[in-house]
Amino acid sequence: MTDAATAATTTDDLGGTQRRPSRLHRFVRGNESDSPWVRPALITLLGLTAVLYLWDLSNNGWGNDFYSAAVQAGSKSWKAFFFGSSDAANTITVDKPPASFWPAELSVRIFGLSSWSLLVPQALMGVAAVGCVYAAVRRWFTAGAGLIAGLVLALTPVATLMFRFNNPDALLILLMVFAAYAALRAVEEDRLRWYLLCGAAVGFGFLTKQLQVALVVPGFALALLVAGRSTIWRRIRGLLIAGAAMIVSAGWWVTIVQLWPASSRPYIGGTKHNSFLELTFGYNGFGRLTGNEGGMPGGGGGPLGGKNLFGGKSPIGGAGGIGSIFGGSRGITRLFNGVVGGQISWLFPAALIALVAGLVWCGKRSRMDMARASFIVWGGWLLVTGIVFSYMSGIFHEYYTVALAPGIAALVGIGVSIVWSSRQRWWTWAVLAVAIALTSWWATVLIDRSRPWGSWLTPMVVAIGTLAALVAVFCAVRAARGAAPSDLLGGVAIGLALVGALVGPLAWSLQTVSTSRGGAIVTAGPAARGIGGGGGFPGGKLPSGASGFPGGKLPGGASGFPGGKLPGGASGFPGGKLPGGAGTGRSIPGFGSSAAPSKAVLKLLMVNADRYTWIAATTGATAAAPYQLATQHPVMPIGGFSGSDPAPTLSQFKEDVTRKKVHYFIGGMGVLGGLSGSGGNQSITSWVAQHYSAFTVGGVTLYDLTVPRRAG
Repeated sequence: MTDAATAATTTDDLGGTQRRPSRLHRFVRGNESDSPWVRPALITLLGLTAVLYLWDLSNNGWGNDFYSAAVQAGSKSWKAFFFGSSDAANTITVDKPPASFWPAELSVRIFGLSSWSLLVPQALMGVAAVGCVYAAVRRWFTAGAGLIAGLVLALTPVATLMFRFNNPDALLILLMVFAAYAALRAVEEDRLRWYLLCGAAVGFGFLTKQLQVALVVPGFALALLVAGRSTIWRRIRGLLIAGAAMIVSAGWWVTIVQLWPASSRPYIGGTKHNSFLELTFGYNGFGRLTGNEGGMPGGGGGPLGGKNLFGGKSPIGGAGGIGSIFGGSRGITRLFNGVVGGQISWLFPAALIALVAGLVWCGKRSRMDMARASFIVWGGWLLVTGIVFSYMSGIFHEYYTVALAPGIAALVGIGVSIVWSSRQRWWTWAVLAVAIALTSWWATVLIDRSRPWGSWLTPMVVAIGTLAALVAVFCAVRAARGAAPSDLLGGVAIGLALVGALVGPLAWSLQTVSTSRGGAIVTAGPAARGIGGGGGFPGGKLPSGASGFPGGKLPGGASGFPGGKLPGGASGFPGGKLPGGAGTGRSIPGFGSSAAPSKAVLKLLMVNADRYTWIAATTGATAAAPYQLATQHPVMPIGGFSGSDPAPTLSQFKEDVTRKKVHYFIGGMGVLGGLSGSGGNQSITSWVAQHYSAFTVGGVTLYDLTVPRRAG
């Protein structure tokens, strides 16, 4: 008998032989210790998640043009790949570290530049994140709990949005979920590799979106200290090892960037002094908490001289920068108000109830109890992140709330598991009934905000929720009388509760998939009635006399005000109106996405394109991105994302023009209209206008920088 045949057979107890299951069978069946339904259910969950995230993905076009242009640049230049440059000629970087672009850039290098090659990696990372949440919950609870947690994450509207989009959040969430799994394994086993993997995942998360990843660290550290298997000194040593791994996995790239001569690398976008550390602790760090985001409109050190958008105290609470317009008033209710609520808060109350009830349920269990450790990890994740998001005064966008989704999903799944494992106790059913009632009521509130869209959902949610709550109450009464409810009855209560809780998020997610999203500021689900796309101003009103936008213009497609109109007395916009498309509640294309360039302009830019380092230059990376994506040639993004960064300087730009490196200058403004043309960048625009003749093609003002204007 050959080795292959021997490997394919086993000996039974009677001395006979039987063929080993095939690899496909083992894959579908899973662990022999699991019930036969577990692995097929997991495969089904991941498969349906993939369908949801991949369906009609190209409908989102380039997604966020600003980041898509960086991916295009990194697919052409390894230097741009490493630094995260906006263009392949390495003028300036985006305002984030580059790790989130690397998967997409490798995809584009392999498959070519397209919407799919850009966005598919994000969708696959979403599927992987759902699988990681399942694994992290299932290991210490039940397969059912893991499946419920994965399902909740998959159907969270903002998760559906961001796992189909090319902002950095997809990779960030995957890394944070894996770090949570590794942290729990470290608590359980006290093995070196899990400390290292947890720290490395957090460190790589820093290279994805900088300090945001730190929000999950307190929960991880507390769980390791409280529930670790070894002595306190070994637990502290484990924390130090994880911290060292975190520093190394993030620090190698930061060290190289800091030591690299500034003259031979791109300028660090989002800074005033060309320093990645400034970006880390300023605009992307403490500036997000205080509202003093240097280098951005509305932030300290920005074009408004350190004041917020309206020249003083934010009209919507706290010292918020421009981001406060879009994220709503800060405070404990921020995550439930406006557009934000429909993104994430559907099961937030249920998750909080599960956290409190779960900690009570753990009671006086052993210090090393893994259930308590899980509540610390996921509860710490949810509470710390939720509090920071609620009270941060700086830039806060609705889609940031995707960072809360894994914590909510895990706690809901664990909560259901506790109810089932303690179904003989009356109080668990009572808690479930309260959670069902609260979740159903809150769902009707969220649905009502988007009427008339989804009006049919309210009766369904009320009917299912009411029935589920009544069955749970009946189970509680039976348990209180000493007659435990049957498994069938308990299963009906839990099943109805899940259907009622998830029908709203499912509808919001399907609406998100069925409509296109683009720009830097996007939201999931239908528009919220009376709130608009940003949700930053109650009733969509600006305070009288507010004038935040020089020139009185926002880019086309800006949303955030019902009907695209401002109230009387609000200055800064001609006629008190925003451009067409405002108030859709889905995106602000002017922030990170622009209209496709005309064929006439593209034809002109492509003439002798290979002779120039940059086929054109324009103010702001968001204005440059569409031209770069359409031509796949570098377009100089003067001033970076907002157009306010001091790169290049006027002298540098003059030198590039003199050396015939730049062909055209495209007139117009960057992401924030007149705000982007500030300081040195405004001087570049003025210099071009003084020395070169303007002409119009396809409604776009251009200057040929190879043909100076004749004197006189």
